[in-house]
Amino acid sequence: MKVGAQLLKDFMNLVFPPVCAVCRVRLDTPRQQSLCPRCFGSIGYLQRPFCRVCGMELAGEEDREYLCGECLRNPPAFYLARSLVRYEPAVQQLVRRLKYAADTSVAKGISAVIRGGDLSEFVDCDWIIPVPLHAQRHRGRGLNQATLLAGLFFPEKKKLIRSDWLFRTRNTTAQTRLSGLERRKNLVGAFTIRHGIQLEKTMVCLVDDVYTTGTTVQECATVLARHGVRGVKVLTLARVVGPQRGRVR
Repeated sequence: MKVGAQLLKDFMNLVFPPVCAVCRVRLDTPRQQSLCPRCFGSIGYLQRPFCRVCGMELAGEEDREYLCGECLRNPPAFYLARSLVRYEPAVQQLVRRLKYAADTSVAKGISAVIRGGDLSEFVDCDWIIPVPLHAQRHRGRGLNQATLLAGLFFPEKKKLIRSDWLFRTRNTTAQTRLSGLERRKNLVGAFTIRHGIQLEKTMVCLVDDVYTTGTTVQECATVLARHGVRGVKVLTLARVVGPQRGRVR
C-alpha cells in the first residue's frame, strides 16, 4: 500500500474507529478482524458428519457419510447443499442487517465468517447463480443479499456469477410466515430461466443466505434441472438448526 493511502486509512480509522460488525463495540486495532473476539467466538460452524445430500449435521463418526431420513424418503433436486454456520444470534444479526436494512457494512464481518469455512466442494462449479428476489422486493430492499453473498463466497470467480439468469416470476409471500406445506405451495412455478440461456451439462452453484427447510433452493434446483444441468450444488451462509433427525447410512 502506498504511503499516502496508508496515511489516509490511518486517519479514517482515527476519526471513524473500526467497530465489530455485530455488537458495534470498538475494535482494539485497525487491523483486527471486523468481528470482536466475543462475537466471532459465538459463531458455530457446522461440524461433520453431515447428511451427504442436504448437509444437515448428524450424530455419528466424523469420517462416515450418511443420508438423513428426509433425504432418503424425498431425494431433493439438488446434488448437495452445504451451509457454513448455524443461524444463531451473531449470524442472525449480520444477515438481517444485510437483508432488511441493505447495510453493506456487515460485508467485512460476513467475509470473516466465510474465511473460517470450507468451500472445497464447490471448486467444480461452472456457474454461480444467486437465488433471485422478485423485482418489486429487490427495489424495496435495495439489494439482493444472495448476489452480494455470492461475491463474498467467490471473490476470484466474479465472472462466473450470473444474477440475471434465474428470475422470480411472482412476488410471493415471505417464506418466514408460512408452514412447510404452505412454503412448497407458495413457490410452485415462482422461478424461471432467462430465455436463451444454455445450461446443459454444467454444474451450478446456487447461492442463498439461509437454509431453513430447503424449499426455495429445491424449487430453484428443479427449474435448473429442467434445463439440463449436470447438477446443482447449494451454498448458504447459515442453516437453521433444529432437533436432529435420525441418520440413515
